[in-house]
Amino acid sequence: MLSLETAKKLFQEQLEGYAINGDPLSLYDPIRYTLSLGGKRIRPVLALMTGSIYSENMEAIFPAALALEVFHNFTLLHDDIMDNSSLRRNKPTVHVKWNTSTAILSGDAMLILAFQIIQKSDAKSLPQIMDVFTQTALEVCEGQQFDMEFESRMDVSEQEYLRMIELKTAVLLAASMKIGAIAAGAPLRDAELLYEAGINLGLAFQLKDDLLDTFGNVTKFGKRIGGDIIENKKTYLFIVSRDQAEKSMREELIRMYKTTTENEEEKIQTVCNIFIKTRVRELTEEKIQQYIQKAFSCCERLTSSTESKNELSNLLDYLISREN
Repeated sequence: MLSLETAKKLFQEQLEGYAINGDPLSLYDPIRYTLSLGGKRIRPVLALMTGSIYSENMEAIFPAALALEVFHNFTLLHDDIMDNSSLRRNKPTVHVKWNTSTAILSGDAMLILAFQIIQKSDAKSLPQIMDVFTQTALEVCEGQQFDMEFESRMDVSEQEYLRMIELKTAVLLAASMKIGAIAAGAPLRDAELLYEAGINLGLAFQLKDDLLDTFGNVTKFGKRIGGDIIENKKTYLFIVSRDQAEKSMREELIRMYKTTTENEEEKIQTVCNIFIKTRVRELTEEKIQQYIQKAFSCCERLTSSTESKNELSNLLDYLISREN
C-alpha cells in the first residue's frame, strides 16, 4: 500500500500536469486559482491509497482521484458563496476575489469537468464508479440543503445533524475510498467495507471541523475562528450545548443564535463560554473517537495484508489529529 507521502506526491504531480484551457479566461482563471490554493488533498489521496491495496497500477486510479478533487473544490466554491465566507485556506474566496456570478459559473464548470475527467476511468470499472460518483454528488447537494434549512431552526436534533453531515461531508470521503478500490479491481465486499469506514471517518472529520471552527488556531485552520457561530449554524457543538445546558444558559444560547449583531467578537465569546461550561469540547471529542473506532473496525475486516491495514489506520489517525 502507498504511504501517505507517496500518495500526496503522486497526486500533486498528476494535478500539476492537468491543463485547464479554454476561453473566456474569466471562467477558467477562478478554477485554476481554486485548485492552486492547496489543501490536504484528502479525497484523491484516499482513492490512491485504498486503490494501491489491490493494484500497483496507479494510472487506473488517477482519473477518479483527480475528478474527486475537482468535484470537492467545486463544492467548496459554492459553499463559500452560501456561507458568505471571505477566506479559504487563508486566501480570498473566489466570490470575493472576482464576484458571485463568476464564482457560481466557474463552480458549475468545475462540476462538469469532474464528470469529464472521471469518464476516463477504465471501461470495465466505469459503470460502478459512475454509480457511486453520481449518487454521491446528489447526496452532497441534499446535505447542503439540510445545512441551509437548519440555519433557521433551533430544534435541530443530534440525529438530524449527524445525518446532514453524513450527506454533506462523509459520503464524499466514503466514495473516495470505495471508488479507489473499485478502480483497482478490489473485491466488492472490501469496497463496501471501505465505504463504511469512510462514512465513519467523514463523521469524525466533520465533528473535528466543528471543533476547530470554534476552538482552533486561525493561522493553522485557514478560516476565521467562530464563523459557524456568526452564521448561526446548528453544529454538533450547539446541539450538545443546548441539550446539556440548564434553562437560563440554554435560553441565552438560543438568544445569541437568533441575534444578528455588529459586535461579532462578543457574540463568539459569549457562545464559547457557554460551550465551555457545558463541556462541549470533551463530549465532541468522545463522539469523534467512537466514529474512529468504527472506522478502524471496518479496516480490520478487509482481506488485505496486516501492513496495509496498519497503514490505513495510521491515515485515519492522521486525518483526525489535524489542526486545520
